[in-house]
Amino acid sequence: MFSNLQIGDDIDQLGLNKSLKDLYSTNYFNNVEIFNDKGIINIKVKENPIIQKVEINGVDNNAIYENIKTITSKIEKYPFMENKVNEQVNLLMNMLKSYGYYFVKLETLINENNNNSVDLIYNFELGEIAKIKKIKFIGNKIFKDSTLRNIVISEEAKFWKFITRNKFLDINRVNLDVQRLEKFYKNRGYYNINIKSSTAVILDENQFELVFNINAGDKFIFNNISFEKKKDISFDKISIFNKNFDDKFILENEFIFINANYETLVLNDNKIDVLIKFEDLKKEYVERINVVGNYITDEKVVRNSLIVDEGDPYNEILFKKSISNIKSKNIFEKVEYNLTEIDSNKKIIDISVEEKPTGEIFAGAGTGTGGHSLTAGIKENNYLGLGIKLDTNINVTEDSLKGKFSVLNPNYNNSDKSIKTVFESTTSDFMNTSGYKTSRTGISIGTEFEQFSDLFVNFELSNYYEDLETASSATEIVKKQEGNYFENLLTYQISYNKLDQNFKPSDGSITKFSQTLPLYADDVAVENKFTRAMYHPLTDNIIVSANLFLKTINSLDDDVRVSKRVNVPGRRLRGFESGKIGPKDGSQYIGGNYASSLNLNSTLPNVFFENENVDFNFFIDLANVWEVDYNNSLDSNKIRSATGFAVNWFSAIGPLSFSYAIPLSEANTDITEKFRFQIGTSF
Repeated sequence: MFSNLQIGDDIDQLGLNKSLKDLYSTNYFNNVEIFNDKGIINIKVKENPIIQKVEINGVDNNAIYENIKTITSKIEKYPFMENKVNEQVNLLMNMLKSYGYYFVKLETLINENNNNSVDLIYNFELGEIAKIKKIKFIGNKIFKDSTLRNIVISEEAKFWKFITRNKFLDINRVNLDVQRLEKFYKNRGYYNINIKSSTAVILDENQFELVFNINAGDKFIFNNISFEKKKDISFDKISIFNKNFDDKFILENEFIFINANYETLVLNDNKIDVLIKFEDLKKEYVERINVVGNYITDEKVVRNSLIVDEGDPYNEILFKKSISNIKSKNIFEKVEYNLTEIDSNKKIIDISVEEKPTGEIFAGAGTGTGGHSLTAGIKENNYLGLGIKLDTNINVTEDSLKGKFSVLNPNYNNSDKSIKTVFESTTSDFMNTSGYKTSRTGISIGTEFEQFSDLFVNFELSNYYEDLETASSATEIVKKQEGNYFENLLTYQISYNKLDQNFKPSDGSITKFSQTLPLYADDVAVENKFTRAMYHPLTDNIIVSANLFLKTINSLDDDVRVSKRVNVPGRRLRGFESGKIGPKDGSQYIGGNYASSLNLNSTLPNVFFENENVDFNFFIDLANVWEVDYNNSLDSNKIRSATGFAVNWFSAIGPLSFSYAIPLSEANTDITEKFRFQIGTSF
């Protein structure tokens, strides 16, 4: 059968040679001889033994064991060939490196059976997991280590990092770090960025120094962007395309079968001219999309990310963005695809995914002039394989305990709208300072969606029950408010996000407005909040920013409850103790009906010494808390201001921040605080 020879065939030496190759290609035979004896074809073979089973020893981790079993099962019941076994050993060693095991010892044994079969035995000695002792950035890197360290995912191993896996050396994670660094530099104009190498140098038995050798090159800016006219597309339509380039516009207009390529011309003064060329695409349609590799994840999670679906016109730009959408879910290790043309205008798309663990345990601690805090939680990004995100966390401070459990469906009922449900409970104990304690428990359900490009809308319906207890030291108005409260609230928020990145932005702005309305409440109050943050880079390492904060709460039938009064968050007003400005009733700071702040900030170069792990900032903070609905005489309507310097230091014991602020204006009831520090880390 394997020789592909049939009785009655015309045969010559060329045909016999082909049969010989066909027999060897099956891998079933160690030796094959074919010869012609007067028309009788004799085939003499020596069979390779069959691998009856593969035995795995020395691996206690269930996840690793199952991955090894998946790989080794592919050669069970197949012929034993030494080169194939060697290939599998290399594959296993590379797979173990992805878990951080770089010092594995593997012994391979072969037991011969009586029926021309063998048992293959792998004896593993995994050794210690390789840890990253230090991360270094060298070369013409432009940016400081403290900035680049926030871009990469890999972390340095510290004694308190007993939960995170990012401290282990993982080649896949390092490759992702390189991609993130390249994207970071290109977004800042470094067109020719080159990460020359990312090497791991062994320091001792199980620790590495991870080194990124960066050549940023010159910084470029766009000089001129032009379009090459096509005879059947008017300049007016090209102008519309330029202003409205998004997925919906492409799908609903004639650009679906047009592709845009570009050419760049680098000028002598570090400027780039861009010529965008339109070209007709062959009119093709998607006949079928096959998804494989999703053993846990429901197929609709993948399909809901597709902009181009079955029956749609095929457009390369939109399809590649579909693949990017799948990758951005962060539930797959790999996402690959293959296109097959079945006739002149139809394509079959095969999407292959490789799943990865999606659960996460986290914990953290912090201490500083504002007190101590502990936080811990568990996250799952792909619950039941449905792409649903679960988040359970608890936060403990010196005067509060807060627990929260949330469920987020990012694409509810294929609507491109998220649905989030939150259960939370908070206890705040201010008996010693203000004479009251509150316990607040509730549930909320909300949705968020992108209404227009960069414009997000959020609606939330919530129910809360609060118990307010007081002590003899409480003010009369607080004692009057003692009791139980129920409220049914509607909150909506509109956000306009034009930041270059959400984490540590360097350019752009973000504006948010939210309002909370009582549908039913034992005390009726309306809350409004407005924030705007703007960032602008003066140089690559000097970023100026301005942050505006406005918040109001007004009761429609009585005085605002003490637990709902507004204050300026401590991080928005340095130079003063948190919560110790504004209206004061006796010895207690009671907050107000209105609060505002403006923060002006600029990063600074390291003037005093060159330390890549230290960031300096100069700031001016202005804030005010004013108006008391039940007693106007308590109002302390005065703008507080302070200026100073802040330092963020990536120290050996974790990220440390401290500031020194000089109050410029204050009320006589305020409590100032010139020096402030905070240290905290995740485990």
